[in-house]
Order: sequence, then structure tokens, then C-alpha cells
Amino acid sequence: MAIIRTYRTDDKGELHFREAWYQQFENEELGQFVLNHGSVGHMSSTNQSVDVEAERADELFAGFLQQCAEDGYAEIPAEEQSWVIVQYALKSKDGTERDRYLQRKASEALTGHLAWRGLGTVESSDFAAYKLNIRVLTPAPKKAVAAIKTCIREAKLDFTKMSIATAGYADLEHAKMVHPTPAKPFSLS
Repeated sequence: MAIIRTYRTDDKGELHFREAWYQQFENEELGQFVLNHGSVGHMSSTNQSVDVEAERADELFAGFLQQCAEDGYAEIPAEEQSWVIVQYALKSKDGTERDRYLQRKASEALTGHLAWRGLGTVESSDFAAYKLNIRVLTPAPKKAVAAIKTCIREAKLDFTKMSIATAGYADLEHAKMVHPTPAKPFSLS
């Protein structure tokens, strides 16, 4: 699936996003091209969803990017975004099958919840000694933290065993815990 997500800050300092994506399903000639937009941190709206061929999708992406540029929207480079790390304490050093299930389910829930709100993407997840780490890249870390807490609670995915930390893009090793409070030392390893 190809996706382009752009952002702009309005006169009031509020961050907005627009995104377009194209998804073609196996053994089908047509795919779905979707335009989505909203205020970062709030559920977005889908303006348009059409079935098109891949060649037409390229033209639609080009038109989307041109309109975004005209309206002041641009992609935010990864280096200008922040990390939010969702960490679960585990009972075993390497993780059990139940922990791998938690990894899949939490990553899936966060992917959808954050994407529909323009809050970023789940970039990776891994196991460290007695820990599960899920890394989210976001343009709005404070809003992403609030959304992550809501998502994990609603999905019933061990909210009480979860910690959340934030870090600058180039400073992942110095992440600072923001949930729960009071903050404790935080380590990815």
C-alpha cells in the first residue's frame, strides 16, 4: 500500500493533516484510492474513495501533492518528528507466545488508531530482556501519548503493565518516561 501524509499548521497553531493512499488487492485490476484529512489528534474524515487502476493512481497522487503544496501542506521529514515508545514489562526474558500475541495486537490497534488521527506510524516492535518495545514515529508526541493510552485501554491490552516514553528522533537512547507518573528510569534494553 502506498501512502502520502502531509501536514500544515494553521493560524491558531493547530496541526492538520491530509493523506492519500492507494491499495490494490491481489488478483484484482482495480485498487482503492482514498483521500483523508483532519486535525491531528482527532478522528479524520474520508473525502473520496474511488476504484482506479495503478497507472491512474500515480496521476491522482501527483494531483494530490500539487494541491497540498498549493494549500501549504508538506510531508514532515522523519528527522523532524519524535519517538514515542510503548513498553510492556514481561514475566519472561525472551517473551512467551502470549507476549507475541500482545505484540501483534497492540501494534495492529495502535497502527489504525494513530493513522486515522494523523498521529504517526508504528515503525517497529521488538523484545528486549523482560520487555516488549513498540516504537511510534509522530509529529505530535503529546497528542500521540494521550491517544496511545486511550487506544490500549479501549483494546483491553494490559494497560496497567504499559509504560510510555518519548524521545527526539536522533535521541532514542535517552527516552524519558511520561507514563505512568512519577517517571522512573527508562531503558529500551
